[in-house]
Amino acid sequence: MRHASGMLMGRRVRALALLCGSTLGALALGVLTSGVLALVPPPATAQPAVQASYSPDQVLADLDMLYQRLKADAFDLYAFTPEAEMDSLYQTLRAGITGPMTRSEAEARFQRLVAMAHQGHARVEGVYGAWAAYRKAEGRAFPFMVRIRDGRLHIAANLSDVPHLPRGGEILAIDGVPAARWLERTRAHVSAETTALADSILEYDFPMYLWVEAGARSGFKVRVKTADGDAFDTDVAARTASEIAAVAGRQPPRLDLEHPLRDARILANGVGYLRPGPFYNEAAKTGADEWDVTAFRTFINNAFGMFAAKDVHRLIIDLRGNPGGDSLFSDVMVSWIADRPYRFFSSFKIRVSADAVTANQDRILHDAVAAGPISRRFADLYATAHPGAVVDFTLPETQPNPGGRFQGTVYALIDRHTYSNGVAVAATIQDYGFGKVLGEATTDMATAYGAMERFTLPATGITVGFPKAHIVRPNGDTRPRGVTPDIAIPAPLIETPDDAMLQRAAEIAATGPARH
Repeated sequence: MRHASGMLMGRRVRALALLCGSTLGALALGVLTSGVLALVPPPATAQPAVQASYSPDQVLADLDMLYQRLKADAFDLYAFTPEAEMDSLYQTLRAGITGPMTRSEAEARFQRLVAMAHQGHARVEGVYGAWAAYRKAEGRAFPFMVRIRDGRLHIAANLSDVPHLPRGGEILAIDGVPAARWLERTRAHVSAETTALADSILEYDFPMYLWVEAGARSGFKVRVKTADGDAFDTDVAARTASEIAAVAGRQPPRLDLEHPLRDARILANGVGYLRPGPFYNEAAKTGADEWDVTAFRTFINNAFGMFAAKDVHRLIIDLRGNPGGDSLFSDVMVSWIADRPYRFFSSFKIRVSADAVTANQDRILHDAVAAGPISRRFADLYATAHPGAVVDFTLPETQPNPGGRFQGTVYALIDRHTYSNGVAVAATIQDYGFGKVLGEATTDMATAYGAMERFTLPATGITVGFPKAHIVRPNGDTRPRGVTPDIAIPAPLIETPDDAMLQRAAEIAATGPARH
């Protein structure tokens, strides 16, 4: 089952790529805002040519169509936002269309409406392309990577021309506007169920959304508070992608969960450590290769073979920063620790719509290999259902690994940047009792509106994603919330290479029982 495939890099690589304006950075949105259980998008179909600008009538017509199709397509568009509030914003946005707009201006306006639904799989992604183009053209941006904790904005990496700004220092204001207000304004562009999820996304994307809100700036006046409580104002120059790339290598060392991307080893205290990495083929050269599980299966099987050979009885599976992917991959790993058949959901209901049917047909028609058997299951379901109907979608249980399983105790380590299928894996481990979950709560949802599909608006060619399904975690908890760890391990404000979270997890694992 495809969860979310768009995120091609992990958190720190992705954040820096976005600041530097790389194409990969622009593609990285998929899983950060994609959340749980999004299907692979359908192949590109014929779209209208991109114009320099669009007339008010064109933009109005597409905005009207966007809202009407979202109402028909989304499983429950008003699950978190009352219809009257969305109607009010829709009318406000509509009234503001008084002159020609560029595609990026229309995309930003449309995303404001879609984000108001507060569903991670309802979104317009065009801002990433506009941002990448702006950065490629040496457009200047806010020169900090940020950490957001308890609604407060902190400096995670200082990429500015002012070297004395402290890492971990709190940004109190930008250009005289309180940081809390900037967070409120930038969150309005983010499709997310909760403020916590929006903030975890903004830890990657804050400079981009500040650009959307404030426009291009040559510099910023920032007010910063140090750890000892001193506050001061300073001017910092906005920086180009090349300038940020040049200074990035001179930053103090930070925790790097990207190298190696996948890791299997024995920690000093004899606890096994497995970092599976993303649940897709990150080395893929084509769309079909992205779902080739061969290398991943070899890695996982070799890892568990090594744990058996080394007589490992306690294992940490590190899902921190995991962007998600496909259960085709994660089941290879989970089946090694499962003591009985399982599913990653207890309920999977789909609202049938014309756009969902069309997207599924396009996927099968244009890329049957990437579509796989799940799309054909959807097609069979749609063949007997009418638009507007809500139907149950079923999948067979996944069986434990037929060649044997890990007999020891398992601990899954999660954090606020565990997304999508990573969340589903953690929920499965917790709900079936396959192991204990450690770390900080995920911001992405374990029960969510997902299985995203897309449609394209006829005048502007803007693509809109919508969640066609409601997927409930294995234990049946329907509340929209993340995975709460069995044992909490707070994440440091600024993570350093000594990896305090993993150290604490290893201590907990080492003193735990040796057998599940």
